[in-house]
Amino acid sequence: MSDFTNAPTTITNIGVAMFTVTDQDAALAFYTEKLGFEVRGDTRYGEEGEMRWVEVAPPGSSARLALNPPMASQPGGSTIGVETTDVLREHARLNAIGGIDLDPEPMRVPGGPLMFMLRDPDRNHIVVVEAPPAG
Repeated sequence: MSDFTNAPTTITNIGVAMFTVTDQDAALAFYTEKLGFEVRGDTRYGEEGEMRWVEVAPPGSSARLALNPPMASQPGGSTIGVETTDVLREHARLNAIGGIDLDPEPMRVPGGPLMFMLRDPDRNHIVVVEAPPAG
C-alpha cells in the first residue's frame, strides 16, 4: 500500500457549493427569476426518482450552486460569496426587482472589498463582493 500522507492534492477546482432549501421549485424560481442565474442541472434520481439534484449558476460561471432538500437539519444557514465588477450596479438592479431580502446599501470593511449581502427565502446568505482587479 502506498503512503499518500505527503502526496499533493488532486483537487483542482471548487465546483459545487450546496444550500439546503425547503422547496426546490421555489428556490429554483428565486435564483433564476430574481437573481438571473441559469439552470445547470435538474435531475431526478433514486429507485423511483424520488430525489432531485438541482444546480444553478450565474451565466458564465464554472462554479455551481446545488439546491438540496434538508437531510437531517433545517434548511438555510449557509453562505457563499459571488463576485461582480460593479457592486453598486448589481445592488441597484436587485433592489429594483424587489422581493429580495437585501442589505439597504453596499458596505466596505476596512481593507476589504465593496460588498453587500442578500438572503434567499430559506435564509441562506449570498455575499456579493467586488471582484479583485485582473492582474
